[in-house]
Amino acid sequence: MIAVVDYGMGNLASVRKALETVGAHVMVTAKPRVIQRARGLVVPGVGAFGMAMQRLKRLGLIRILQDWVAKNRPYLGICLGLQILFETSEEAPGVSGLGSLLGRVVRFPNRRGFKVPHMGWNTIERTGQAKEAVSHSLLKGLGKGPYVYFVHSYYPIPRDPGVVATTTRYGLSFCSAVSRGRLFASQFHPEKSGRSGLALLRQFVQRVSC
Repeated sequence: MIAVVDYGMGNLASVRKALETVGAHVMVTAKPRVIQRARGLVVPGVGAFGMAMQRLKRLGLIRILQDWVAKNRPYLGICLGLQILFETSEEAPGVSGLGSLLGRVVRFPNRRGFKVPHMGWNTIERTGQAKEAVSHSLLKGLGKGPYVYFVHSYYPIPRDPGVVATTTRYGLSFCSAVSRGRLFASQFHPEKSGRSGLALLRQFVQRVSC
């Protein structure tokens, strides 16, 4: 069973449907006991960093998510589910993230010709620094420079470049996915990314099942 964390800030129906399409048994839940029994965890999210951390705290899920990542259990973060892995975000000064990955989340700078939020289709490029097997397995079969769907105004700057799995160009080159051990998290939305997104989700489901 794969648990999709419901903390009131994700397009849960789309994520659930996409996972079920690739063969997953999905439970959308905010209950700690159900999450702890799951074999894989998906943390989606659309919205503000500060509100996300507030809701996770209210639900008693912060320590559970931190422990899940620390124990190297299969984790897939989507958009805000990527950003909360880091220590801080410019979107919410003074609010701590999970701190599972060192680094911070920053806003796109104002540049002529590049609207914020970054919204729509763009490509991802694998980095030579992404050495973790999970990164290569989840990106397997996506082809070179696949198009995926983005909706975001902020992006992460990991302190360790070795966790950067993919980069994307939008006025500047930014980290669009991270990988460490059995953790993979993307700034883009696999559930909205057509065949490429379904291929990534299928790889995650298969990895959880192993």
